[in-house]
Amino acid sequence: MSTTTDAVQDWKIWHEHRTETVSAPYGPLALTGTHWLDDAVEGRIPDVPGQWTADGDEIVLTAVAEDALSLDGAPFTGRTRLAADGGPVATARLSQGETRLVVLRREGLWAVRVWDPRSEARRSFAGIEATPYDERWVLPGLFRPYAQSRTVQVPNADGRDRGLALGGELAFHRDGDEHTLQVAVEEDGSLWAVFADATSGSTSFRFRFLRPSAPAPDGRVQVDFNRSLLPPCAFAAHFICPFPPPGNTLPFDIAAGERAVRTR
Repeated sequence: MSTTTDAVQDWKIWHEHRTETVSAPYGPLALTGTHWLDDAVEGRIPDVPGQWTADGDEIVLTAVAEDALSLDGAPFTGRTRLAADGGPVATARLSQGETRLVVLRREGLWAVRVWDPRSEARRSFAGIEATPYDERWVLPGLFRPYAQSRTVQVPNADGRDRGLALGGELAFHRDGDEHTLQVAVEEDGSLWAVFADATSGSTSFRFRFLRPSAPAPDGRVQVDFNRSLLPPCAFAAHFICPFPPPGNTLPFDIAAGERAVRTR
């Protein structure tokens, strides 16, 4: 089997896995709300059971029997303190029937996220529109770390500006010209870029993610636009995805990777 054939098959497996992941019972399509406690009146969140109050590094939840909440798998009433829940949604500590309530903290602000496998987005999902694999979109790249990480303020999908931490730039060549993307560096050393291109908002979603693997010691890294990802907010409007930072809008079409969500 040729290297190209192997790459095509690997991409198909990756695409199928992505489709399964986003359509899972508690995948991104199941998110039906992100509710900030700062917006709650007297600790009450519309359509969310319980009373919620921020208290330093925790939040306090008070519930009565009518709220029908469960905590760690057992019916819960009374008062408890909760930290941010960073585990899988399916095993979140709080639930109401099939619905999961996940405590979230961003830049010191608390929120409660609601995940419902019966969501309209999940019921209407018909797949991810993606361009078939094209080896021309696999490009050699070079990661150039910043001397110090920097944080830039960028708009988020919910209309608020938040800090986006950046650790360097990813350089690559297209048609003889060098282009760069500002990237974050994840805990495992892999890279994360939020980018737009000339297709954004027309034949593809308004921006996408790219997640190259950790660079080699000399900075070399493969830039594979075939694996451009739709951000979570393409699947549910309640995510707070960051928009591309300044300089991360490429001036040409990237006819590769995930493009849009298909619905019935």
